[in-house]
Amino acid sequence: MNLLVFVTLAVTGFVACSEFGSYAFVHPVLRHLPGTERITVEKGLLKTFGRVMPVGMTLCVVLAVAVAIEGSGLGWLAWAAVVAFAVAVGFTVAVNVPINIATGRWDPANPPAGWERTRRRWEFFQGVRSWLLLIGFVLVCAAGTV
Repeated sequence: MNLLVFVTLAVTGFVACSEFGSYAFVHPVLRHLPGTERITVEKGLLKTFGRVMPVGMTLCVVLAVAVAIEGSGLGWLAWAAVVAFAVAVGFTVAVNVPINIATGRWDPANPPAGWERTRRRWEFFQGVRSWLLLIGFVLVCAAGTV
């Protein structure tokens, strides 16, 4: 067994599934909550995901690069995974993180004007990065199992 490929699959699978699960199963439910409750839950999720995902998403890129350099399986698939993970991190830093910082400062009882539009923008890019992470994971799986 290749330990690097195993760790890469475990980490990228955890990160991709966590983010995609949040996008596909958690946030659609949150959209139906009243504003105060929704913002309160969003702020709680920011604390939980905000502790783990910066490290996890960075590790996805680093581990995929290591697998691609090592040449396990089909190298071009590993490099494609690197691109998917890196673009996901790029969207995260450029779009989602600034919105997360703003959301963390909101008073749930008195949210700023346009807060729903801001959250819709976050959700759109959450979808983009979630799909990219899932695609990256599938590519790493394909690269590591050849």
